[in-house]
Amino acid sequence: MKNITLVAFAIMLSITQLFGQSKSNQKLNTMSTAIDHYTFQLSSKVSREKVTFKNRYGIVLSGDLYIPKNDSKAPLAAIAISGPFGAVKEQSSGLYANQMAERGFIALAFDPSYTGESSGEPRNLASPEINTEDFSAAVDFLGIQKNVDRNKIGIIGICGFGGFALNATAVDKRVKAVATTSLYDMTRVMSKGYNDAVTPEQRTQTLEQLAQQRWKDVESRNPAKGPRNLPEELQGNEPQFVKEYFDYYRTPRGFHERSLNSNGAWLVTNPLSFMNMPILTYIKEISPRPMLLIAGDNAHSRYFSEDIYKAAAEPKELMIIPDAVHVDLYDKLDKIPFNKLEAFFKAHLQ
Repeated sequence: MKNITLVAFAIMLSITQLFGQSKSNQKLNTMSTAIDHYTFQLSSKVSREKVTFKNRYGIVLSGDLYIPKNDSKAPLAAIAISGPFGAVKEQSSGLYANQMAERGFIALAFDPSYTGESSGEPRNLASPEINTEDFSAAVDFLGIQKNVDRNKIGIIGICGFGGFALNATAVDKRVKAVATTSLYDMTRVMSKGYNDAVTPEQRTQTLEQLAQQRWKDVESRNPAKGPRNLPEELQGNEPQFVKEYFDYYRTPRGFHERSLNSNGAWLVTNPLSFMNMPILTYIKEISPRPMLLIAGDNAHSRYFSEDIYKAAAEPKELMIIPDAVHVDLYDKLDKIPFNKLEAFFKAHLQ
């Protein structure tokens, strides 16, 4: 399974097998499962309510709707938000929704299909087509709310859901503006590896191994999970970006019991649907609607945003955040340019 592990490693799936769980992690897991918690504080200027809605495949998506506490009687502009890849709405996407609602938008943070509180079987699965559809289903939901102006709906995609957000915007002309932070193109990284380092021979071997895993899954009638997305403990020799992921997902800073990156694993065959699906092929079709790409100066993922910026048509903007790494744009309020996001969406959702 060497090359499956190589692909998985490139997308921050497991770099190691399970090690003994430390006492600190035991406390963290016990604390986090005691209540349904959020990794940020709800603004006093915002109300939050749980909602559900279906996508075109009949999967019931679970979301949190963030609404500004104001006396506006006119319908408001709205934003659908999801990501990072392997996260849940109680983490980064909820934090973004909370901040954008504080700035006057109705914001919907949602769990993608097959993960979190959303439905779909088997669990712990991702799909470039279905996760793109999840964003359009969120637009469906927002567009039928009485307090939303359906002609003023935008999207924010974080990390791997930045790629799905761009793909959804390209195909769904109802979306008027799109922004991404710490963008990852999951189809590119799964099929070609980090920095496109996978050779054709390695790709072929990976596909052969995934095909063999399908036989095992169908024979056992139970799709196998891979190793944990992140180890219980760091050994000290991991790449810097893995340490940064760990610092968010496996510590009280960002841990959530339902997050695959905090507490679980994708199915071993998860890469299959990504291998031949270059979702950003039609990136130019977002134009003439505007695109804002935000990346950290020191982020290992920075090249995804830069390459998409080069490929996209105008209007487009690339914003590089000084001294920021990939996960800083998950939750660091002093790094995430919310004032820029506010100005961008206010200018283009009108």
